[in-house]
Amino acid sequence: MPASTKKSVFSQGVVQGLPFILVIVPFGLLFGVVGTEAGLNLAEVMGFTLLVVAGASQFTAVSLMVDNAPVFLILAASLTVNLRMAMYSASLVPYLGTAPLWQRALVAYMQVDQVYAASVARYEARDEPVGKRVAFYFGVAAPIMPLWVLATWVGAVLGASVPPAFALDFAIPITFLALVGPMLRTVAHVAAAVVSAVVALSTTWMPTGTGVLVAAACACATGALVETWMERRT
Repeated sequence: MPASTKKSVFSQGVVQGLPFILVIVPFGLLFGVVGTEAGLNLAEVMGFTLLVVAGASQFTAVSLMVDNAPVFLILAASLTVNLRMAMYSASLVPYLGTAPLWQRALVAYMQVDQVYAASVARYEARDEPVGKRVAFYFGVAAPIMPLWVLATWVGAVLGASVPPAFALDFAIPITFLALVGPMLRTVAHVAAAVVSAVVALSTTWMPTGTGVLVAAACACATGALVETWMERRT
């Protein structure tokens, strides 16, 4: 494939990734601030961001650490929150499975919700060679990943000096609402989402993090049951 073609597709990916900066930057700033306020030093906060690369799991782990939760509960809750990445990976195999190993390794490292959502939308709409698909994926990630790291560093350095008026915590719900909403395409998806929300809200009295685990399990079971029921009907 000509290099110019790959550059063109990469540029298209960059354009697709730019709007996500509006939520990625405050999201990263917020984690930097929260991590610092939780007692982590700058190296530990940046280690989270560079090694885990999963905002929701990072927030989950830090919140549980602040509550002095057992290590096994911190790991279980964080892994549960991040299990969607395994499903993302499985869904990308038909599109990127034949790419070179080093490219697949980078794809795995840079796999965040925004990059996945934008890339899969294109893959489902167009039949392109794997080289173009990889180029587009890297293009979407190009503006997101560096700014995620930079924003976290800035948040960690600033710490509690960030004015409350900035209300950075809006980034978390807005990010996931924007990503989850378009993915609710079937009755099973909607049922799982509703059940997870109801169970999570009704289990706030449980020890920190356990309500999330219960909600996730109930959502998975609901989605599977509804999917099975719909298949039997058809």
